[in-house]
Amino acid sequence: MSTDVFVALRQRLPALSKAERRIADRVLEQPSIVVDSTINQLAELCEVSQASVARLCQSAGFSGYKSFRMAIASAITREEASRDQFRVSDADIGPDDSALDVVMKVAYQEARAVEETARALDLVALDAVVEAIRDAARIDIFGVGSSGLTAQDLQQKLHRIGMSSYSWVDPHLALTSVALTRPGNVAIAISHSGLSVEVNDMLTVAGRAGATTVAITNFPESPLGLLADLVLTTSSRESRYRSGAMSSRIAQLALVDFLTVRLLQGSYEQANESLRLTYDAVQNHRLRY
Repeated sequence: MSTDVFVALRQRLPALSKAERRIADRVLEQPSIVVDSTINQLAELCEVSQASVARLCQSAGFSGYKSFRMAIASAITREEASRDQFRVSDADIGPDDSALDVVMKVAYQEARAVEETARALDLVALDAVVEAIRDAARIDIFGVGSSGLTAQDLQQKLHRIGMSSYSWVDPHLALTSVALTRPGNVAIAISHSGLSVEVNDMLTVAGRAGATTVAITNFPESPLGLLADLVLTTSSRESRYRSGAMSSRIAQLALVDFLTVRLLQGSYEQANESLRLTYDAVQNHRLRY
């Protein structure tokens, strides 16, 4: 799976220097300026040195400005084709957009978040997390805000296939739980930004106790990403009309589904029986009509 240049830039934002961040922000906001500019011109537009532009290209995984420029042009073409499919001329939502415009633009953004997450996902890390969870006697999962909803979704999926998992909504309870964990157990922290203090604290305590630590974040080079033994990276973009609780949540939920299905593959018969039993247990609580 290949990583889109825009995905690569967004994922590396926390680790960039001030000058590199200025270029990256400008490119993500107006990518066509790269196609229309030489390295000298882009440096002047961003009020940085040519060396800063060259370093940004290398940070994004390119050998130089030429390959970076070609990747930007290719990514722009793909995005235009995708917008045509959803019949949106501009991906950003404006205050005067119609209901149809809003629906189609949100659908476009969320579909793209899932697609980019799938394309850029580290499959080796995914299978490593699957193996760690499968062998764990206990799994602690924690997130705050909308990431807490993702944590609850992952916990109920693991619980339904017979795995001992706990999702914490209170940071103190999360900390006291992982303080008593042990080697072989797994602690999963979920944060779009990777900057949530409570989530970083939880993973720090879990790591000290010997648990295998997993981060689910949009920024692998964030403090949370650097803290974890294993990182699963989402890819989503937000704006003033799409807060961190929208496309980032969809990307996180998609990643949870990737993880769950991969787990099911390894123990299909046992997991299928657990799913059947849990399904049957609630049938008397359904209205019949």
